[in-house]
Amino acid sequence: MDDSDLKKLIDELTHDEQEISYRRRLLHGRIDMLRTELVARLQKSEGRSVLEEVDVDRLADILAGKAAPPSEA
Repeated sequence: MDDSDLKKLIDELTHDEQEISYRRRLLHGRIDMLRTELVARLQKSEGRSVLEEVDVDRLADILAGKAAPPSEA
C-alpha cells in the first residue's frame, strides 16, 4: 500500500467516524428526550412506578417460554 492509498484510507475512515459520531449524538439526544418524558410521567403519577401495572407472573411465563402464543386477531 503506497502513501496515497494510506491517505485515501485515512480520509475514508475519518469520514466514517464523523458519520458515526453524528449518529451517536442524535441517539443521545433521543435518549435525553425519552428520559425527560419518563420523569414527567413519573411526576404526574406522583412517584408511582410505571411498572405497577405490569403482570409480573405473565412476564415471567413469557420469559420462561411458558406463555401461550399471542392470539391472531
